[in-house]
Amino acid sequence: MRIFGDETSGNCLKVRYTADFLGQAYEWVVVSALDGETRKPEFLALNPMGQIPVVVFDDGRTLAQSNAIIRFLAAGTRLLPQDAFAQAKADEWLFWEQYSHEPYVAVSRFQMHYLGKPASEREAWRVERGEAALDLMEHHLTDRIWLAGDSFSVADISLLAYTRLAHEGGFDLSARTSVQSWIQRCEGQLQLEPATAGLN
Repeated sequence: MRIFGDETSGNCLKVRYTADFLGQAYEWVVVSALDGETRKPEFLALNPMGQIPVVVFDDGRTLAQSNAIIRFLAAGTRLLPQDAFAQAKADEWLFWEQYSHEPYVAVSRFQMHYLGKPASEREAWRVERGEAALDLMEHHLTDRIWLAGDSFSVADISLLAYTRLAHEGGFDLSARTSVQSWIQRCEGQLQLEPATAGLN
């Protein structure tokens, strides 16, 4: 399969993390949204939504939206529970990540890391919701090893991508010790170099 994406995007990295963890072969095709490549006709033919990541499978079928992709790749593997209700609990986190986490944590990161804005120029309402999302994760992980169920899953991969880089959006994880420990566990599962900047 071919994965069209940008390595600076957490949404794209979710797909890479999942494929690598499962040992699935792929070709990574670099596409930059910042350079307008996702608006070109040849890309829109793959994904009319004009967003990355997009996966093109060997049979020609395409699939977009990061969480839909990782869930599809994980089907029948240890990253996705077999029980229907357990799958739905993992899905809770996938939906929550895109609605209540990514728009605040990831967008704040984009504004600071790529647009060069200081933390003081972040939108207050966005920062407040990002802090609330991270606080919810901290509370949830206080007495849990993983987000959904008792094993590493697509729920963890989905939330890891931008949470481990939250400091780049001006969010301080130093007091969120449960989140820090969870990040380290996830990085160990995925064999990633620690994202230690901003963590004490």
